[in-house]
Parts: sequence; C-alpha cells; structure tokens
Amino acid sequence: MADDPAAPPPLDQPPHDVPPATAPAPGDAATGPDAGLVRMDGYGDMRFGMTADEAGQAWGGELKGTRDEGAGCYYLTPKWVEIPSDFAFMFENGKFVRYDVGTDREVAPGGGKVGMTADDIRGLYADRVEEAPHKYVEGGKYLRVGDSSGGQGTLVFATGADGKVTSWRVGVAPQVDYVEGCS
Repeated sequence: MADDPAAPPPLDQPPHDVPPATAPAPGDAATGPDAGLVRMDGYGDMRFGMTADEAGQAWGGELKGTRDEGAGCYYLTPKWVEIPSDFAFMFENGKFVRYDVGTDREVAPGGGKVGMTADDIRGLYADRVEEAPHKYVEGGKYLRVGDSSGGQGTLVFATGADGKVTSWRVGVAPQVDYVEGCS
C-alpha cells in the first residue's frame, strides 16, 4: 500500500524505544581531533611509567630529541613538532612522566584548551580545580585538576595575567608540577 496517497508517510524512527543521546560528563573525555589520544594516564598508546624505548614503540613514529639519560630529565617531540613548547613528552630517570601542550590544536582530557579563560576551566572541571598563583606571571594562575577516575594523572593549566590558558600539561607527581620543565 505504499502507493496509497491516504497512507501516512513512513516513520524515520525505529519501532522500539531508543535512549537519548548523551555527552560525556565533564572530565570524562576530551573533544576535538585528538580526543582519543589525550589521556590522564599518558598520550595515545604511551602510558606514564614506560621507558623511552617502550614509549617510542607505543608512539609508532619518530621522536626527536636527545635521550640524555645522564641528565635525568629530557624531552622528546614527534617529528612534526617545529616548536618544542607546542607539544613535547617529558622523561625523567628513563621513564615517561608528562606531556606538555602550548597550542590550541590539542584539547585536554575533559575539554580544556589553550585560549580558554580560567572561568571556562572552572566550569568544565567543576569542584576539582585547585588554584595556585603563577610563579612568574603576576596575576596568572596554575589550575590543577586531578583524575576523576582516581588515577595518578594530573592535569595542570597555566594562565596569563589576562586569565586565559597559555599552556597545559598532564603527568604524574611530582613532575607534573615542575614549573620549569626539566630546567
């Protein structure tokens, strides 16, 4: 009876109940092109605590930089990174301990990113934000967010005097709190 002009149009809905669409709760997942890569326990297939060799294998591509095991702390970057302060992996005592982001290309776990305001970050991460004054920028802050799943990873946003996020990093303590990175 599909040709019957009096017949109602076909439904565009399934015949059974379908749950409503849901978005992840704040802090549960990132959004954006690299949503599957940013994590509170590492980046992509790399996990905090891996050796530099294990992390390199998990990365699956070339990592630039000097593995200076004698220095104790060093950074490696993917080969596509032109400015290390934009994106880098920190290693200390031969273990992957942190990654740093200084560009709005990456979105942090939970949705924060460079360019957002401190108020935006407080809204995204609700009651989980601990604030401290920036060590070098008058009026700037560090906004520290613990892992909502109880893991050891911590997310730290740095803001400028204007209250906007200038960079962020994810790592394990105490390295995630190193203000100067490996310096």
